[in-house]
Amino acid sequence: MFTPFLRSCLILAALLATAVPTAQAAREPVEADRIVAVVGDEVITYRELKARLVTALKQLQKQGTPLPPEDVLEGQMLERLIMDRAQLLYAKESGLRIDDAQLDQAITRIAANNKMTPQQFRQALEKDGIAYPRFREEIRGEMTMARLREREVDSRLVISDSEIDNYLANQAASGNQEEFQLAHILLRAPESATPEQIQKLRQRAELALKRAKAGENFAELTAAYSDAPDALQGGELGWRSPDRLPALYAETATRLQLGAVSDLVRSSAGFHIIKLVAKRGGAAPAAVQQTRARHILIRINEIVSESEARRKLENVRERISHGADFAEQARLYSQDGSAPKGGDLGWLNPGDTVPEFERAMDALKPGEVSTVIQSPFGLHLIQVQERRERDVSAERQRAVARQALRERKLDDAYQDWLRQLRDRTYVENRLQEQ
Repeated sequence: MFTPFLRSCLILAALLATAVPTAQAAREPVEADRIVAVVGDEVITYRELKARLVTALKQLQKQGTPLPPEDVLEGQMLERLIMDRAQLLYAKESGLRIDDAQLDQAITRIAANNKMTPQQFRQALEKDGIAYPRFREEIRGEMTMARLREREVDSRLVISDSEIDNYLANQAASGNQEEFQLAHILLRAPESATPEQIQKLRQRAELALKRAKAGENFAELTAAYSDAPDALQGGELGWRSPDRLPALYAETATRLQLGAVSDLVRSSAGFHIIKLVAKRGGAAPAAVQQTRARHILIRINEIVSESEARRKLENVRERISHGADFAEQARLYSQDGSAPKGGDLGWLNPGDTVPEFERAMDALKPGEVSTVIQSPFGLHLIQVQERRERDVSAERQRAVARQALRERKLDDAYQDWLRQLRDRTYVENRLQEQ
């Protein structure tokens, strides 16, 4: 952390750097840049905020969402920039970094998903007026925050046996389940909020609720008021059964009529407004999909860095793609107990592995080898051998229940972690002071 004096010098230097005019600027009027927020020892400038606003406005227009007033959207966007910067600063301080090789792989996948080569994708971005270097750094930031969430929240979430017992008892009592399509607005409360701050937040939430109940466009209100990461997507949570929703949302949804908006719902995270967009019936699954997979694991430690482990696995993957036997490579290089069996993990059920591993495995076709995947255990190559459907036994019911409870609790845990991070990060919001 810099001292207050050094922080002042940093801010002054940033202002001076933006104040030196060029010959071109002397001839043409240019809007002066200024600092709109200080986060830790870094600043957010008005130019950064405007650039993010332009992107958000294009997204809202593409979705056909009515636009909130510009000053309202500006304030919401600055708060999201502050939260992003706080996460990236924490990642940097704790040694979490996405290197260029990982970034290049991600952009190659994005290009492939758009049926383009990386070069074609770059040209398409530049044709749309998006600077490629800035796009790369935004993707790096998104990857860093996703990795940070996995490390700080997802991998630390614990589901107890008693929670599973209660879940299964409720499932047996309820029989067939309905699924809900919800949209929500979250007004986040600081971890150590004063009564005055809570009252001010409540007044703002009540105004949003009044407008929602009056029939105003909910997606527009979400963009204007919500502090949730999905605010610019209309706050939509997609189709979820009650067991995959936060308990507070599930309880509220069951009491709402179709199209109705809830009253204010208070939680430790702040104030929530929930809308029931649609609902449909659904039966609990009688079977689960099992996957037979094998993997090669290289652990990261004081001796083996992430970049070195990644290079080793990429070389192994290259050999496999040219005909080397996966099992033999696993016996030679894997640092997992499955190595003597060629990396064979046997038949896996939903919830048997950590979320990062399971997501990558589920995306593979039989016979396909993954790119290098990171989990809390290290770096992996994964190969799916085959899949099958099996009836849900008592043991499997518990595994399914564990996964459903994870999904229900993850959103709440992540919001709690974000709120705590925001509270312990030094922040000056100068836009509010103007």
